[in-house]
Amino acid sequence: MTTAFDPIKVGPYELKNRIAMAPMTRSRAYGPDRSPSLMAAEYYSQRASAGLIVTEGTQPNVIGQGYPFTPGLHNDSQVQAWRQVTEAVHDKGGVIFAQLMHTGRIGHPANYDTPLTSTGPSAVQAAGQTFTPEGMKNFVVPVEMTADDIRQTVEDFASAARNAIDAGFDGVEIHGANGYLLQQFLSTNANTRTDEWGGSPRNRIRFTTEVVEAVAAAIGASRTGLRISPANPFNDIVEDDYTETYPLLLEAINPLGLAYLHVMETMAPDLTPVLREQWNGIFMLNPVTPGWRTGVEHLPLIEDRAADILSFGQLFMANPDLPHRLATGAPLNEADMSKAYGGDGAGYTDYPTLENS
Repeated sequence: MTTAFDPIKVGPYELKNRIAMAPMTRSRAYGPDRSPSLMAAEYYSQRASAGLIVTEGTQPNVIGQGYPFTPGLHNDSQVQAWRQVTEAVHDKGGVIFAQLMHTGRIGHPANYDTPLTSTGPSAVQAAGQTFTPEGMKNFVVPVEMTADDIRQTVEDFASAARNAIDAGFDGVEIHGANGYLLQQFLSTNANTRTDEWGGSPRNRIRFTTEVVEAVAAAIGASRTGLRISPANPFNDIVEDDYTETYPLLLEAINPLGLAYLHVMETMAPDLTPVLREQWNGIFMLNPVTPGWRTGVEHLPLIEDRAADILSFGQLFMANPDLPHRLATGAPLNEADMSKAYGGDGAGYTDYPTLENS
């Protein structure tokens, strides 16, 4: 019987266990040009006993930044700063992927050094507010991306992936979930386009497919993962036809031979076994846990073959040695969520929403 503590091969890497650290936005990139500091190197190296670490969301270009003090992978300063992180993790025997996250319409001009307006598939404002250095602000109407903007953004993802490998990362995870740019294109409310990137489900998967193909071509499919969250309403997303959209997406990218597919369950857990059956490769799962977090009670999902890898968020915040604690039944610390969203007075700490349970 396979357990969460057995090794598994992901792309070219032999992972020591099947427990992954989920990506959690930290907003602590205080270095030059939105680069991580030595604090990030310590933070991630402390958690190197995970089979796989997926970093906080990292923007592939300037306009892709949605929150204050999130890091990038689009200039030399950022690449150099990330090297100290990857080296620290590798020194502890860990494997680490960078999550590439373009937030699309989820942002605000106050979060850029030079005021810019966030972009998206269509000029459709998201309901709600976001964090800025000036406090909470309403989302703004995004600038609709032109065809040239879309093609440039695809190339920006590929360039950021190459930068990630140059920085010492073992691979990248493309963020296609949680209401950010890729899911905005997949959605039926944020994407009202009538060209080849809008309208039918097959057209709406086009941008995600193009990004995945470009990144896989840039660094190799075996170093490329994709995260999705079907029917996730986070960040004002509606997906009326998700039962058609996501199987079409998997049909399109299955032949590439990606390192893994990372599914975050929220409102559509019934779709998960369908995707699990359809997906040809490694299947990572962040199981649905409304109002709580992934815990020891979810470990049997590996034994039941519902997933190949489980990702944990909140528990990794409070338990850097989480695999050891899960394996031995040691007591688990609970994350102090009162310190999230800037409550610790030191900026914005780890960001465990439903996506990072």
